[in-house]
Amino acid sequence: TDAVSLKQEPCFFSSVPSQPVPPLAQTLQNYLRALEPLLPPEELNHTRRMVHEFSRPGGLGAQLQEGLERRARHTKNWISDRWVQWAFLESRQPLPVHSNPAISLPRRDYNDWRSQLVFASKLIAAVLDFKAKINTGQIPMEYMRGKPLCMELYPLLFSSCRIPGPKHDSIAHYGRSRRSPTHITVVRNYQFFQLEVYNSDGSQLTEGQIHSQLMRIRSQSWKTDKEPMGILTSEHRHTWGEAYNRLLRDKLNKESVRLIETGLFSLCLDSPVMRISDEKYASRKAAQILHGGGTFSNSGNRWFDKTLQFVVGEDGSWGLLYEAATIEGPPIATLLHHILQYCDNPNPQRAPLIPLPMPKKLYFNIDREIKRDIELAKQNLDILINDLDVNVFNFKRFGKDLPKKYNMSPNSFIQVALQLAYYKVHNEVCPACDIASQRMFRGGRTEYIRSPTSQTLMFILAFDDPSVSREAKLQLFREAVDAYTALTDLALNGHGIDRHLLGLKLQAIEEGMSIPKIFMDTAYGLATHWKLRTGQVPANTDSVMCFGPLVPDGYAICYNPQADHVHFSITAFNCCEETNAETLAHTLKDTLCQLQELLQPTV
Repeated sequence: TDAVSLKQEPCFFSSVPSQPVPPLAQTLQNYLRALEPLLPPEELNHTRRMVHEFSRPGGLGAQLQEGLERRARHTKNWISDRWVQWAFLESRQPLPVHSNPAISLPRRDYNDWRSQLVFASKLIAAVLDFKAKINTGQIPMEYMRGKPLCMELYPLLFSSCRIPGPKHDSIAHYGRSRRSPTHITVVRNYQFFQLEVYNSDGSQLTEGQIHSQLMRIRSQSWKTDKEPMGILTSEHRHTWGEAYNRLLRDKLNKESVRLIETGLFSLCLDSPVMRISDEKYASRKAAQILHGGGTFSNSGNRWFDKTLQFVVGEDGSWGLLYEAATIEGPPIATLLHHILQYCDNPNPQRAPLIPLPMPKKLYFNIDREIKRDIELAKQNLDILINDLDVNVFNFKRFGKDLPKKYNMSPNSFIQVALQLAYYKVHNEVCPACDIASQRMFRGGRTEYIRSPTSQTLMFILAFDDPSVSREAKLQLFREAVDAYTALTDLALNGHGIDRHLLGLKLQAIEEGMSIPKIFMDTAYGLATHWKLRTGQVPANTDSVMCFGPLVPDGYAICYNPQADHVHFSITAFNCCEETNAETLAHTLKDTLCQLQELLQPTV
């Protein structure tokens, strides 16, 4: 194992610089600038005075900034661990919908269980092939805008799991031990199996071998009255933390849970779901991967704490679900690209005639208390699932080639369009966050890009004003898109504002101070009440990403721009009267068409 890790060194710990702590004055100035389109003038002036007080020479801001700079000198990354702890591990919300992103992929061309198992075997082989490339340091170094990216997240994809705790969760990585796990977990009809995926000589099982093992698993997992243990992982984290401790008091349960947690990854073989119209199929498929469709459907086939879960349906639907505290989008996109390439190549490997051990079914002792925990978790998950509205659509009028033709960033173009569509529905702009990678820094994770900008607000207010000429609107649109691109550039150079502000706040707490006034200000709360949670999928495949809103009265919008079309997913909660995913989806389609008309008038 030591030799392997040495081989990994050049790839995973290459010469990526440390993440800088941005200058305090710059962050505070950009913070005030971000508040301008959201606050009335008198509130803005009140916040300006607070910021001025916080930033005076030798004052509280300078003291906390010094603490962060000291931390940056002595740690690998001054914010990533704190960010993961604060944003994920200390959050008590359920993982499905609120936290774990799902990625739905184009339907495979089959509709029966035999083909489901053939494809699942190929998928497992593809993922193991990717893992072998990580182990031998063959994953090519990744670059963004010519800069190398930190590759540290890759080894954490496998054999890792989130562990619930009463006050906060933790992450366990089992792939680093001398005896790294050699099994995956397969779930069918709520029953979990340990499937060894390597032969005794260390070679990977062939697709044929995996297929015969999946056939055995199928024959051992007919519908039974088995309790859906996986549903427990969908609970509020405090509740699941308590149930977890009860569950692990029993030796058999502890052994079964450990095998799920240590497995390289999980594969969920979902049962067929009801047929629905083609237009709704994409939305239903994404929801199916996101939460399993409910306790009467496939939600019991998940272990939401697991870092990596692949879902393969009998109707050709498939995708994956990942746990966001441990891993994030871009490495997942690279893995998916590898899987799709692998699946397109026939693999005529002969299966060796070695008898394989029977896959091991995992059993649980369920007492009255645990039975009650499961019943409660079922009710709560179904309430959450029924509350979530998912709307997935493919916008086919144009894709990223259109903005590129006019020298505009496609991402910035879409972000301005989202604000305009939101304004048309709600008659106001709202705080929105977009995710920018920080992997150009060692141990870097993500940063938010905030919108709207003042330029976007000016464009929106002029958009439906008949007294403003088309040329003037076009100029304002270009300025809005360029302003967003400038914010993106700042974030990609480590000069975003959100992680820095969070770092200052957490530094104060760590130093035992009371929380600075600037963070207790209503403006801070208002501007971080993200009514639009957005994310671009950096994938060159027709995949759709999907997750729930960050706030009860908000939306989450994911988009995947391809050359001549864009995939969108919009989610909202039904319990909020004001938000409606379908209304926003219709308005967004119209808005995009109007923006195309603005660039390319047909009359």
